[in-house]
This record gives sequence, C-alpha cells and structure tokens, in this order.
Amino acid sequence: MRGCFITFEGVEGAGKTTHVRLLAEWLRQQRLGVVESREPDGTPLGEAVLSIFHIEGVAISPLTELFLFEAARHQHLTELIEPAVARGQVVLCDRFADSTLAYQGYGRGLDLEEVDKLNHWATLGMRPDLTILLDLEIPAAFARIRGRPLDRFEQAGLEFHERVRKGYLEIAAREPERILPLAADRPVEAVQAEIRDRVMRLLHTRGIRS
Repeated sequence: MRGCFITFEGVEGAGKTTHVRLLAEWLRQQRLGVVESREPDGTPLGEAVLSIFHIEGVAISPLTELFLFEAARHQHLTELIEPAVARGQVVLCDRFADSTLAYQGYGRGLDLEEVDKLNHWATLGMRPDLTILLDLEIPAAFARIRGRPLDRFEQAGLEFHERVRKGYLEIAAREPERILPLAADRPVEAVQAEIRDRVMRLLHTRGIRS
C-alpha cells in the first residue's frame, strides 16, 4: 500500500517547521511510519544548492533561482519522497512546488505558466495528497523573524513577501480539494488540532491505519 505525501507552505515565520515536527511526533504516536524533510535541502545535493544562496556577493537572477530549486526538487523527489511513499510511509515536507510558484512566480515576477510547467517536469507530475497553507499577514510574519539572521529571501522586503502571500492565497483558491489554508496567527495548539483532524481524514480515506 502506498503512503501519502503532505506538504506545508507559507510565508517566512508562519510556523511550518514547528507544525511539521508536531505532526510527525503525533503520527509516530499512532505507530505510523513518518519521514520528515524540507526543501531545498532535503538531500545532499539540495544542501549544496542551498549553500549557493549563502555565498556573499553572488548575484542570482530569478531564472537561475528557479532552475536551482527545480534541480534540487527533482533530486529530492527521486531520492527521498517517492521511495518513501512507495514504502507506505507518510512523508511530511516543509515546502514543495507551491513555494516555487509563490516565490519565483508571484514574488519574482516570472511567468506563472512557465514556472508551473517546470514544476510539473521536475516533480514528474507528482503532487501532494494534502498541502497545509499556514497563512500569516506579512507584518506579523516579519515580527516573528525579527532578531534572527535573515536569508536572501527574508531580506527581499515587504512588497516581495506581500506578493508571495497573495500568490499562495490564489493557488489555494484554485485548488481547494488539495490545499487547506489555516490562519497561523492563533495558538499553535489550535492550528495543530485542525491539521491533525484533516490529516486523519486523509489517512482514513487512503486506508492507512496504525
């Protein structure tokens, strides 16, 4: 029996990492096999790709960003995600193809249709069974990340991140059967309870039992 693939999306500071960890802990308590990962650095090749973005003084164009992330994604899919799902495990991933559409498409202004085509190519058409979109207004998101070292994307400014958030919400509106938008400005426990309820319904539908 195949497992399932669940992704977490949202702007910086929305709580993706926290909710992946909490959901993984809960699923393991249900005696289910769980794999946690993230993009772009979910594989050694992905870690190498991410390191490029940390090189001081290196200019990276939006199109170069897109190609780097798609290369890391294809490796991630073939090396980790697809084999784990084929083994019957539940794969939880912090970011996937929706991030590229939101950040490089809506945020950087690349052609949305072309980004979508490259996403499809890199993922071999594989889509998440469920995507949790943790939605947070940008001023609140920036307040959460204040005080920590900011990466290249976190330094991009409010207008960029407003476009990213708008993109996420438009993607969710187009795919309500796959994407569950949740307000992330609430207590972690309340958000996590909704996530667990939706995930449990998905697992039951797929016939995945502990």
